[in-house]
Amino acid sequence: MRIVALAGGIGGARFLRGLRAAAPDADVTVVVNTGDDITMYGLRICPDLDTVMYTLGGGIDEVRGWGRTDESFHAKTELEEYGVPTAWFGLGDRDLATHLVRRQMMDAGYPLSQVTQALCARWQPGMTLLPMSDDRVETHVRVSDGGTDRVIHFQEWWVRHRAGLPASAIVAVGAETASPGPGVLEAIDAADLVLLPPSNPVVSIGTVLQVKGIREALSTTTVVGLSPIIGGAPVRGMADACLDAIGVETTAEAVGRHYGARSQGGLLDGWLVDVSDEGATVPGVEVRAVPLLMTDLAATAAMARAALDLAGA
Repeated sequence: MRIVALAGGIGGARFLRGLRAAAPDADVTVVVNTGDDITMYGLRICPDLDTVMYTLGGGIDEVRGWGRTDESFHAKTELEEYGVPTAWFGLGDRDLATHLVRRQMMDAGYPLSQVTQALCARWQPGMTLLPMSDDRVETHVRVSDGGTDRVIHFQEWWVRHRAGLPASAIVAVGAETASPGPGVLEAIDAADLVLLPPSNPVVSIGTVLQVKGIREALSTTTVVGLSPIIGGAPVRGMADACLDAIGVETTAEAVGRHYGARSQGGLLDGWLVDVSDEGATVPGVEVRAVPLLMTDLAATAAMARAALDLAGA
């Protein structure tokens, strides 16, 4: 079976680990969001790519869900001592090595897709990880701060302010002109199934879908999604703040309707919601209720099998 997943963030990464356990013989390609990427200290930082890579490669900090296990933050502490204004970003010492390698390769002329392939040679994720694009895309947020509207990078809003500043717009700058990364459209075209993991529907999966050609490519294959919202709240993170910014309710049903039915110009053929949201409906989409809390690997693998079963139906 050939599977493509569009993913980003902690929820997407952990679901992929369950998918690998549920379908160990499947050929899985992951198209990863790069709209969260940011340049700091001369380094190109790719939070979603690294989170997926570390999680599948066994190097993730399981408690935080991001960054390296056994991490230290000496460089971050020194940056704070120097009064560097961006020291709020949690750049760990082990993680720093990944960014240094990426910067060195990109300075030598390698595109992000080739850099990612080289980094994965160490981590052996068991899946093919493809950046959504080799072109630069960065997500910016229009916020209200003390009565003044201003635009800041998504990472500042998400990490520094914990999405606490009211947002009126979220824009993936550059997405409208970005081309899909090498192999992305080909993988979707060859896929038996495309999965939308329980990633943030606005700034993870939503950003991938803005890259030209990707949404259109999904129209020819089966698409099954899993809700990142359980009982009216995100399981982790601040997806509710992102949904508020685009005028979508924080419910499993509303997110499913936001994606829409493929038969009606949307994306979905099937939509999995948690048992607490049983009764949710999305016109034109088969909706099933199953446990969606990723409490451990077995529970996550069961979620993946439920998605595969729904696709088969």
